[in-house]
Order: sequence, then structure tokens, then C-alpha cells
Amino acid sequence: MAFQLEEINLMAKADPQGFIQLGEDNYDRKLRDAAEQIAAHLSVSPVVLLAGPSGSGKTTSSLKLRDELLRRGIKTHTVSLDDYFQTVSPLTTPRTPSGEYDFESPECLDMELLNEHFTALSRGETILVPHYDFLRHMRDTSRCRELTLGKDEIAVFEGIHALNDALFEAHPEAFRIYLSARSNVLDHGEVVFKGTWMRLVRRSVRDLNFRGSEILLTLSMWDNIRRGEKLYISPYKHRADLTFDSALPYEVGVMSHYAAPIFRAIPQEDIRRKEMLNMIAAFDRFEPIDQALVPEDSVLREFIGGGSYHAH
Repeated sequence: MAFQLEEINLMAKADPQGFIQLGEDNYDRKLRDAAEQIAAHLSVSPVVLLAGPSGSGKTTSSLKLRDELLRRGIKTHTVSLDDYFQTVSPLTTPRTPSGEYDFESPECLDMELLNEHFTALSRGETILVPHYDFLRHMRDTSRCRELTLGKDEIAVFEGIHALNDALFEAHPEAFRIYLSARSNVLDHGEVVFKGTWMRLVRRSVRDLNFRGSEILLTLSMWDNIRRGEKLYISPYKHRADLTFDSALPYEVGVMSHYAAPIFRAIPQEDIRRKEMLNMIAAFDRFEPIDQALVPEDSVLREFIGGGSYHAH
């Protein structure tokens, strides 16, 4: 689905609060639909796989989904596939064509352990969910947590590789969701803001806010992130039982407050500056929207902060 720039600016200027609420209401309707389908599937499998590329809002969406399911009497446990990363090793960790560690590859995950855990959960057995220490690039065995699924309980495993062969083929009975912010913004048929730009904006703002990563570091990783999406994520999205677009029609007007200064700071000599200047020019075509109007439970808060949902 594409958004129309003229409609966005009219609504942002006339009633920004109402415009935001319309976007959030639509998002919540999608979540309710997902919850209904998962509830209907519970008798088949207690495992839900939620996949999507970087910047799609998987963490917040899985937590909001947890609340929707709880309203239906289904207790939900959220698990990040990132915790199933294997300890980095120069001997076993896959590499990019340029020789760097390829952290976008599904080979970085302990697929064998994941499959064991899915089977155990389906049998009502207890598993020890691992914890991955990204500062030390290794699994921290002292911080594992027990998880057992009782009656009317499910586990949502979210991560970029949740629909990969290694999981799908071993557990085709799991309910599968594909999430991505993919709506372009059009102006009389012309694409003025790409869906991929919005995911880059989300990622860049989040990295700076919460990970201390400057824009040049994020951009240096983005090419490999996009390469990984094309190789390891997009080819499997057709396997989803439900596809979910997480783009919000009002978000460019909000994110411009955060992103425009970040991208303007890119040095003149940087090879990506030309595209970033095009993005900055696109920001200027949108009516700005006060970020304070964004609800605390919005998926956008995952990237700008101040949200009510926090990953465990």
C-alpha cells in the first residue's frame, strides 16, 4: 500500500493529533486480526514465528501482540532470536564477500538449539532460553531463563530469520508472521519517500539514541543489512500466514525532527551523501508533526524513545 503526500500534509496540518490516532487505530486493527488468527491456530501449535527486516518494529509489535492475546485469555511469552546467536569465532562465524563477519547470515544462529526448543515447547517441556551478550559477542550461560508453556500459552519468537528454511522446514505447523515497513509515499504517482528509506531512518535514529552508534557506522552496515535481506529474509516472506505492514502514514513528519540533522551531518566526501541529500530534500516536502503527540505505545517509540514497551 502507498501513502499519498497531499493527503498526509492536509491531515497533518488540519488535525495532527487525529491523524496520528487514525494511523495508530489502523495498526491496532492489524494486531487484533493477527491475535484472532493466532488464537484460532493455538490448537495446532503454541509457537509463533515473527520475521521481518531491520527497522520493521518486530520488538514492539510482538509485545503489543502479547497484550492482545492476553485479552483473549492466552498468556504469551516473547523470545528474541538474537539470544540464539552463537559465540563469534574466527573459525565458524560466516563472512561477507569483503571478509568481515556476516552478522546478517542465519548461520550465526544456533538453529539446532532453536529446533530442539520448539519441539520441547510443543510437548509441554521446559527449556532454558539463552541470553546473548552483544558486548562480548558470546552467550552468557549465567542469564538463561526457564520457559514452559501451559494450557492456553504461546511463545512468540521474533527475529529476522524466523521464516528461514532451517526453522520453517522443521516446524511448518508454527504460525508465521512477516512484518515490514514497506509503504512508499507518492506525489501524483512519483515516489517521494521510499519504504526502505523509512526503515533506514528508523534504524539510524534508534542506533544513535540507544546504541551510541553514529550515522556513519549505521550507513557502513546498511549495505550488508540490505544484502542480507535480499539473500536471507525476502525470499521467505511468501511463507507467512499473515503479512503485516508496520509503516505509519504520519511518521515521516515526526521522524524528520530526528533524522534530518543526522543525515545533514554526513561529510561531503562520503559516497552516500548524494542519496542522503535526496532524502533530506524529501523531508522538506512533509508537514512537520510534533513528536510529543506520538502515543507511548506506538511502534514508533521503539525508535525515538519514550515508549511504554520494553524488551525483556
